[in-house]
Amino acid sequence: MLANYHMHTTFSDGQNTPEEIVKYAIANGLQALGFSDHGFMDFDQRYCMKDTEGYIKEIKRLKEKYADKIQVYLGVEEDAGDPVNREEFDYIISSYHNVLYQGKQYPFDSNYEYFTTCLELYNNDDLAFAKAYYDYFLEYLIKRKPDVIGHFDLITKFDEKKKERYLGNERYWELAESYLKEALKTGSIFEVNTGLITRGFRSTPCPNERLLKMIAENGGKVALSSDAHKAEHICAHFEETKKLLKKVGFDGSYVLYDGKWQKIDL
Repeated sequence: MLANYHMHTTFSDGQNTPEEIVKYAIANGLQALGFSDHGFMDFDQRYCMKDTEGYIKEIKRLKEKYADKIQVYLGVEEDAGDPVNREEFDYIISSYHNVLYQGKQYPFDSNYEYFTTCLELYNNDDLAFAKAYYDYFLEYLIKRKPDVIGHFDLITKFDEKKKERYLGNERYWELAESYLKEALKTGSIFEVNTGLITRGFRSTPCPNERLLKMIAENGGKVALSSDAHKAEHICAHFEETKKLLKKVGFDGSYVLYDGKWQKIDL
């Protein structure tokens, strides 16, 4: 089954309208499509939704209009620093794009300059920065128990193209695996996010292969996700990602279909 549940539109930082994406999905054989624009973030309004009510109304309109051609779902990608009203959506993807320092959220995801600025808050201590990221994210995940956990190890985003700080550091892996072990207890689905490949930051999806193997070994659940910001990236890198998932021990992934999350073969 072709499906994707992490899509951004012109309601946040995507390049296509929701209807353009639906039409593209239908033309390319998708059976289900979920929208997940960035939920409003009071502390960082650069790329989040400003018109959540309009977004909800439009996705519901498309869900009805194209019901005979594709299943459309109303999702949202909320940031751990500013949760949304969960009852308004079919599902939530919970991500964290920031780090909390002295009571204030600082964004690190936008570009490498933002990342290094955040790192300076922790005296350029890579592991202290990583620990702060995972501490806040995990506490939130345990309380929230989202449908989907978004790009769990986003903190490694710049390792391949800028400077390797984490992926070659065994102390980092011990840290990340300890947090992943606890996150698995939420029962949430982990998205396997190919967006960082599409945007040229990584050569493999997020989470990294080592963490994916740990998820598989512990009976965790995964869903393919393109984190697409334009229609043509709707299922980008899914085929090679399926091969990776099989390699590390998965025999299936999860899709939202007929109103429920269900496992399908890879």
